[in-house]
Amino acid sequence: MIYIYHQEIDEVWYATAVEDESIFATTFSFSERGVLRRLLESLPYNIPFQMAEKSSSLSTELLNTLKTIFDGKDVSFSFQLALDHLPSYTRGVLRCVSLIPVGYVTTYGAIAKTLGGSSRAVGRALATNPLPLLIPCHRVVRSDFSVGGYGLGGEVKLRLLQREDRSYEEVARLKINDKALPLFAVKCVLEKAGMSKN
Repeated sequence: MIYIYHQEIDEVWYATAVEDESIFATTFSFSERGVLRRLLESLPYNIPFQMAEKSSSLSTELLNTLKTIFDGKDVSFSFQLALDHLPSYTRGVLRCVSLIPVGYVTTYGAIAKTLGGSSRAVGRALATNPLPLLIPCHRVVRSDFSVGGYGLGGEVKLRLLQREDRSYEEVARLKINDKALPLFAVKCVLEKAGMSKN
């Protein structure tokens, strides 16, 4: 049975769906209705779920971690993410994106070159990311450094990236499957959008 937990923290709603120690979905929204709708859309169709009556230590830690990531802080976590029910290509894209560190972005095309497939296939995989913030799909942008699509809108994606800006200058590389995934400083996206660091 999947249990759903949700909580408002500093005017943002966070939610998670947990079965035992496995995290099936997370999300955030600016309304309670929105956060629950988005979470339910991410759940596997064949596993029963219910609203949890009280918080568990895992759900409390998880919701606080989502808030910390939303605030732009670097977080290390060891949650068990349930991805086995997703298509293999989607799992590969999500695992790749989970390695992008705070302060950097990459592009849909760069991921496609690294994993195979097309930019659109990467975009479709990220559009179904059941674990936003834990798997930072907001760190993937178009090749011209514009933000592209995002479930809550481009402005939210820009604000997340603005909080994550670490003033890095140089391109970094992440080794995946014996290929080098280029990582670009967040400031490239902010400059494209005409924004600066807070």
